[in-house]
Amino acid sequence: MRVLLVGAGGVGTAITRIAARRSFFEHMVVADYDLARAEAAVAAVDDAAHRFSSARVDASDPLAVRALLTASRCDVLLNATDPRFVEALFTAALASEVHYVDMAMSLSSPHPERPYEECGIKLGDAQFARAADWEKKGRLALVGIGVEPGLSDVFARYAAEELFDEIDEIGIRDGANLTVEGHDFAPSFSIWTTIEECLNPPVVWEADRGWFTTAPFSQPEVFDFPEGIGPVECVNVEHEEVLLIPRWVDAQRVTFKYGLGNEFIETLKTLHKLGLDRTDKVTLTDGTQVSPRDVVAACLPDPAALGDRMRGKTCAGTWVKGQKDGRAREVYLYHVVDNEWTMREYGSQAVVWQTAINPVVALELLAHGVWEGSGVLGAEAFPPRPFLDLLGEYGAPWGQRDQ
Repeated sequence: MRVLLVGAGGVGTAITRIAARRSFFEHMVVADYDLARAEAAVAAVDDAAHRFSSARVDASDPLAVRALLTASRCDVLLNATDPRFVEALFTAALASEVHYVDMAMSLSSPHPERPYEECGIKLGDAQFARAADWEKKGRLALVGIGVEPGLSDVFARYAAEELFDEIDEIGIRDGANLTVEGHDFAPSFSIWTTIEECLNPPVVWEADRGWFTTAPFSQPEVFDFPEGIGPVECVNVEHEEVLLIPRWVDAQRVTFKYGLGNEFIETLKTLHKLGLDRTDKVTLTDGTQVSPRDVVAACLPDPAALGDRMRGKTCAGTWVKGQKDGRAREVYLYHVVDNEWTMREYGSQAVVWQTAINPVVALELLAHGVWEGSGVLGAEAFPPRPFLDLLGEYGAPWGQRDQ
């Protein structure tokens, strides 16, 4: 397997450090708009076999990406950029007839008249609309295979196959007790993506209603996270799992709630009130055009560089309620990562490392033919046990708590 990794930010760099310890691929080209960043990602890995190289590419230019795929003879494109570039990279991979893997799906657009009741364009709609094209070419687009979405979706399929006869609700719950020394406000993940998913209308699935939306930060609840994290208030947030899980797993209801904290929520609300969450460009007095959201991102510290000042753990998991053998059952399947451990073992902070490990595991399963298919598929479309077993082999065990 030859892999073109597009994006050498925090997640992309963590991917190289994880993949360098595995033997399933022949070569990985690490590409970024900033060549120096791609070169730094390659330089940071132990590469005695010379399996890594760097390149410059504009992720928004499908023709440039196709040219690099051809020149590097890659048969898989792994997208580690933010969601703005999904459609361009997805298009380039399809046109080049290579497999495609991403961790976030094509962007949504709220309903023009009823944004907090009805869906407009949903996350991933642009990708699923081209599923038949991928099937005709016999190529796979494995979408949403980070930690959330990704591992959380594997948990959902595992619960349906092995733990439940009937499922009432699948609720993804994400929380942490991470702190960052020296910063009053320092998101542990891309603020561009965080703004997108937190300020868009959250989507909920119900079997008798389909997909519908609510207001941002709605339906707060306190969830008790394992391994010392403890109770965290979680709220509805737009996320891909709600759009993916119902396509392959039978459940009466699917939700996603994120533990943001009141201070974080109020900061996001303020950015929205000031128009600083906008992506369309505004013109400054000197004629310069800038995107307010890009300015916010530029003013904040790089999440990938915060690891040495971060303390605590992060948890991603899937809370499932239903019946087994005629009796009510409730479990939480989860993955907890300690920032101290990821920094010591990989030099990557916990949140980006937890995101990065899952596409590498998926690529290994694809390389060995354990996972295979064509079309546009989520992790729910594949057998979950091989993924969970391999995750343990990578030194990142998962847990199960009966509620």
